[in-house]
Amino acid sequence: MRKTTFILPIIVIAVIAIASSLFIVDQREKALVLQFGRVVAVKEEAGLAFKIPLIQEVVKYDSRILSRDVVPLEVTPLDDRRLVVDAFARYRITDVTKFRQAVGTGGIATAENRLDSILRAELREVLGSVTSSDILSSDREALMLRIRNGAIVQARALGLEVIDVRLKATDLPSQNLAATFDRMRAEREREATDERARGNEAAQRVRAQADRTVVELVSEAQRESEIVRGEADAKRAAIFAEAFGADPEFFEFYRSLAAYRLALKGDNSTMVMSPDSEFFDYLRSPSGTASAPAE
Repeated sequence: MRKTTFILPIIVIAVIAIASSLFIVDQREKALVLQFGRVVAVKEEAGLAFKIPLIQEVVKYDSRILSRDVVPLEVTPLDDRRLVVDAFARYRITDVTKFRQAVGTGGIATAENRLDSILRAELREVLGSVTSSDILSSDREALMLRIRNGAIVQARALGLEVIDVRLKATDLPSQNLAATFDRMRAEREREATDERARGNEAAQRVRAQADRTVVELVSEAQRESEIVRGEADAKRAAIFAEAFGADPEFFEFYRSLAAYRLALKGDNSTMVMSPDSEFFDYLRSPSGTASAPAE
């Protein structure tokens, strides 16, 4: 009985000692074994590990990819149009020893505060070197890559790896919205006025060219019509001359009939002239021939 009384406490103490010397590293974690605050071992593989009870302690850190939202900040691009930028970063702990040395007992909270300072500085530097149009455009991958590359170098000192930096939103400050909208409206109105002026100028050139073309076409048509008319008159005169030469008496009869038709055209049925006028030679002639002139 006495022997059992002595053995049982020893067994309990041994179990407690063994239990306190064992710890489990999860596959999502990295662990540091500290002895009086100094790193003596790094456990990055998942599984069971050992430490010296009471003398050594274990600190675990998340080894997964973490996300950090940056507090929105104002930046001033090259065109002096201030913008409020909302961004976030993805990072992970790659060197737990360096991480512990950099942040001490502050852990993730201290590391994220220092990462915020790095990201804010990079955001101001990169976005301040371009115009607001470049920042607001859909093609801003190059800017985010520059911010990430700049943050990577400084984050290594913290034992961190910056995987990605993204701009969630880029807005105008609330106090500048009205002024900015007015300026944008004025710029658009000026552009519209310039476009209208250029359009009116182009329209006037087209109208002038069209008027000139009309004048040229009409002049050319009139010239050609005069030429055709002159040729037709000449041809008609030649035909009349040829007809007159072939049968002078018939030609004279035809011309008299044409004169009668024109003289008695429409309501003009009354004529006052001398009875022996040559105009009525063919009307007085019983044979339809012109009478001989009086002696």
